[in-house]
Amino acid sequence: MPVVVVGLVAAPGAPAELAAGLATELAAELTARHPEVGWQVPVVEDGLVQPPADDAELVGATRERLLQADWDLALCFTDVPLEVARRPVTGHASPLHGVGVLSLPALGAVGRRRRALETAVGLVQALVSDGDDDPDDPGDRAALGARLRQLATDPADSADGVRFTARVLSGNLRLLGGMVRANRPWRLAVRLSRALTAAIAAGVFALVTADIWRLADAFGWLRLLLVGIGSVVAIAVTLIVGADMWERPRQPRVRKQVVLFNIATAATVAIGVLSLYLALFVLALLGGLLLVVEPLFAEGLGHPASLADYLELAWLTSSLATVGGALGAGLETDEAVREAAYTYRPDRSPG
Repeated sequence: MPVVVVGLVAAPGAPAELAAGLATELAAELTARHPEVGWQVPVVEDGLVQPPADDAELVGATRERLLQADWDLALCFTDVPLEVARRPVTGHASPLHGVGVLSLPALGAVGRRRRALETAVGLVQALVSDGDDDPDDPGDRAALGARLRQLATDPADSADGVRFTARVLSGNLRLLGGMVRANRPWRLAVRLSRALTAAIAAGVFALVTADIWRLADAFGWLRLLLVGIGSVVAIAVTLIVGADMWERPRQPRVRKQVVLFNIATAATVAIGVLSLYLALFVLALLGGLLLVVEPLFAEGLGHPASLADYLELAWLTSSLATVGGALGAGLETDEAVREAAYTYRPDRSPG
């Protein structure tokens, strides 16, 4: 029978004691719910981060331990309080990372062990499900069992493990697609204040510079497209490399999974950066129409100005502003970038 290994990384003190006491019960509960695979729940005592810390730091540090220990999934037991919209939550699940974080302060003083077990089981369920699985539906249960078997299979011997990771990737991209429709990727730019400030400053400077007007007019659509792509790539690479979000496989077993994880990370950041680029384009177009009056614009171009000229100016301005955002992104902290780029599904179990 294939085995799924769920590592528990617990901070010293009460979290470590609770994790050690729950390991056997968690393995038994997971076996009862999902007998398609075997379950192993090793426990490691490690503070991971120095408080105060946020969920992004905890997920990143737990992910490092997962890769080092060659686990399939990992849960972090921490005494660091976690909040969403100023409300305490018991945990966060990041299916892309295969990591869940359980916060002891939100469990309360009464029935802590029972609530911790329920939350841990729920986090594991969130890490391997598609988010809309119905435990009472036979078809969903069968699909979940198949995903668990894929997760437990060694990718070095079979494509099943890679297939599971690809499913996580596609599920994450579906989530990102939903975020685009709901305008949620805007938060990447909004939460990265230094990058946004630098982008706006560069855009304002470009918009009122006559030399930029003439360059936009002379570049042509192909060159404008190349400059735009280059600016998006520049800020995306700055964010990923600067925040050390690009993983390197430490063992052959996880090489393909890490490749897929890096693809998902690049897609996550790219969608956020493209959202920033489109926002800057709209702002540049409106600013050009309102601030760059037609007689002055025509004098700078040397010919009558049309709507196409304003579009070209907005295009080049948004590209230059994005390059400015890349310079500002280099000043962001690693934690700020990770928190802005990654999406977590909070478990709001009452504590």
